Amino acid sequence: MNLFIFGMGYTAQVLAADLRAQGWQVRGTGRAGDVNFADANAVAAAVAGASHVLSSVPPARDGGDPVLESYGDLLRRQSATWLGYLSSTGVYGDTGGAWVDESAAVGAGRRTARAEADLAWQALGARVLRLPGIYGPGRSALERVESGAANRIDLAGQVFSRVHVADIAGGVIAAFDGAPGVYNLADDLPCSQNAVIEEAARLLGQAPPPLKSLEEAQLSPMALGFYAENRRIANGKAKRMLGWRLRYPTYREGLRALNATTSPMIASAAPAPASKDQR
Repeated sequence: MNLFIFGMGYTAQVLAADLRAQGWQVRGTGRAGDVNFADANAVAAAVAGASHVLSSVPPARDGGDPVLESYGDLLRRQSATWLGYLSSTGVYGDTGGAWVDESAAVGAGRRTARAEADLAWQALGARVLRLPGIYGPGRSALERVESGAANRIDLAGQVFSRVHVADIAGGVIAAFDGAPGVYNLADDLPCSQNAVIEEAARLLGQAPPPLKSLEEAQLSPMALGFYAENRRIANGKAKRMLGWRLRYPTYREGLRALNATTSPMIASAAPAPASKDQR
């Protein structure tokens, strides 16, 4: 019951809190961790003492996976250790709004480096957990509506999948007893981003922002890439094979719980240079 996490970012911190409450020891790299990613001896010692190792570190800008490039050989020698990797449903590319499951081909979209990392972790025998858009405390449509940063884009037929950060933590824990392989962790209701923004505005008692075209919204290149792909993510395999159960089956339950809570928001630290973590 000892987890080592490469990249103690937003999602990993939620997972760590859940596991520590269950008596686990959790260590990791990144600003919220206690091990320096660049200290090979410290990382080797921490991995050697871990029963489970998870990476939430995305590919580097040049396309390589920082964890596998630095510690791939070390992980290969830990054959008895449970391995997990937080990937992205972006590996599926654009499906024109169609449903996609784990049997679909990967690597045709804009996330080619992520797809290569995804396949490399599969080759190591990891449980590869593919994640859509992540929301949770401090990172949801509620904050965007409240701050005036929310957009509703006039783009007919555009659909996205998403998942609450607490359900990702639950999915990782469920995968501790699951076979190596690929699992989608998405909620039960893919829908337009407009529907999510409208529900957040309703909960806050505000009028939703006006509809805009992509040009009028002046989105960042990253956000424009988000709207360039359209797909629905199927989650049945994780439910069948891992026994994964969603606390927040749709954005409605998730936003309602976030709006009702008075607990402090989870700190969203900037990525640590050593870990390049973005989750």
